[in-house]
Amino acid sequence: MAKKPKAEAQDAEQGASGVRAVDRAIAILQCFTPDQPAMSVIEIQKRVGLSRPTLYRLLQTLAQRDLIQAEGDPQRFRLSHGVMKLSHVWLKGLEIVAVARPIVEGLREATGETAALFREQDDRGICILECESRHVLSISRGVGHSLSLIKGSTGKAMLAFMDPARQARLLSGIPDKADRARLEQALSFARRNGYATSHSEIFAGSAAVSAPCFDHRGNVVGSVGLYGPTARIDEQKLLDYSRLVREAGRQISILLGYQDGAPIA
Repeated sequence: MAKKPKAEAQDAEQGASGVRAVDRAIAILQCFTPDQPAMSVIEIQKRVGLSRPTLYRLLQTLAQRDLIQAEGDPQRFRLSHGVMKLSHVWLKGLEIVAVARPIVEGLREATGETAALFREQDDRGICILECESRHVLSISRGVGHSLSLIKGSTGKAMLAFMDPARQARLLSGIPDKADRARLEQALSFARRNGYATSHSEIFAGSAAVSAPCFDHRGNVVGSVGLYGPTARIDEQKLLDYSRLVREAGRQISILLGYQDGAPIA
């Protein structure tokens, strides 16, 4: 038997009401920030613009689902462990290559040069994604290629933002004092400017520029870079490309859970 128009209207009204409730609940969850992780009802109300009774009902529902918890006197609310469970599921399902591929491909298309993504592992940078230049004369390292972090722009972009103690350990392994001083100067430049460069460090006649990628904890986990022959990449192009790789690194970091607005460089 077909539903009567009145019943259909009631179903539609209930559906719209349910969508509004979900939207309002999400707005409540999103109003918490690292700068303000706990808020009173009045503070939450100012941010989401709901009536006090509606807000209390939604807070109660979210608390029942372990997404919100109340504490203290006067009462303040903060996100609960249920949010961390959802975050854990999201992070476990995150595949950096799949996330970064469109961005790395975009770098290659914008510049015509080889673009690549590197991951830090065991004091080495490993190429996990490479979009090779279509030029006849091009530079390619290949997926799986790995190199010490003390060489190349991709390694230096990671090393510059690494834990200071670990960075110092890697630097101490460089026997030549002049080489170590030059690398320290390059790392200082990378920290100030948010990118690292190299000239003929891995391939003769090559130039490269790379920027770091960070995870949801703010730890450097990789780098994204461009490289090609110096016959095409002069100092001006290297500077232009530095802006592109910095933006690519920022986008990849955000997709990995890095908080946008936090200082990357």
